[in-house]
Amino acid sequence: MNILVTGGAGFIGSHLVERCIAEGHRVICVDNFDTFYDPKIKEKNLSNVINHDMFTLYRDDIRDAKRMDTIFSNTKPDIVIHLAARAGVRPSIKDPLIYEDVNLKGTMNILECVRKYKVKKMIFSSSSSVYGSRTNIPFKEDEFAQKPISPYAATKMAGEMLCYTYHHLYQIPIICLRLFTVYGPRQRPEMAIHKFTRALLSNEEITLYGDGASARDYTFVSDIVSGIVASIEVECNYEIMNLGDSETVKLSTLIELIQKNCGCNGKITYLGNQPGDVPVTCASIECATKVLKYKPKVNIAEGIEKFVQWYKSEFDING
Repeated sequence: MNILVTGGAGFIGSHLVERCIAEGHRVICVDNFDTFYDPKIKEKNLSNVINHDMFTLYRDDIRDAKRMDTIFSNTKPDIVIHLAARAGVRPSIKDPLIYEDVNLKGTMNILECVRKYKVKKMIFSSSSSVYGSRTNIPFKEDEFAQKPISPYAATKMAGEMLCYTYHHLYQIPIICLRLFTVYGPRQRPEMAIHKFTRALLSNEEITLYGDGASARDYTFVSDIVSGIVASIEVECNYEIMNLGDSETVKLSTLIELIQKNCGCNGKITYLGNQPGDVPVTCASIECATKVLKYKPKVNIAEGIEKFVQWYKSEFDING
């Protein structure tokens, strides 16, 4: 099967690419190696597959409609997994227009190609941020309240709506997966677990927003990838499903786990809550369990241990 993965050089994308190739699929990766973080990190993410016979890389931007058309025409994908996006809640408040440009225009370009080249199915990477500032947990797909509190969340919500429109008009099978706080090896450097680990092992202070009581549904990357891969085979019309661990972990507890695995404690500076941040996230995974046979396997204690081990190995840190 030919699978086109947008954002395939990123954190989640590179793990997904490796998994798809291991399962015998031919993978077409589209990634523009954006400077949101060091492009050399993405280069390294693909080091295991870059020379593989079943892998093709296009260094292109999803906002370039002509290039997307050419890529689809050349590769004739059976499945499109659309991960590429401008990520991050707080940065989206500082520069909302780039989020509109990448996450909406880029997604429209992909949907147009999916329509034109009669792709069998599209899988769209959405986000738990679309649920907004809710406290009744777990978050269920059918209790969706359209009250996003960041431009990033709004663009992800709009992406789901565009997907539904194309499904309705052209009968394209589409699955929108709402991902909950993904972490693990290769996590982007600005994300919390990566930042905290780096600070502790560099003897730098940790900066926390809020009082440490906020809670997240942290989900290990291998579990997310398993859910995405399961989506490839399942028959669908238009579906929205959560992928999470379905457990909440307080920020203060997360810090303790990272400190334990790093073998050191650092100075913590507490700052105020930030615009766009939500108090809690927690996924109901009933739908994904039923439809995808999804079952997360890596709990937070094991996941943090794996991440810290990876970090130490990646940056040649002893201990």
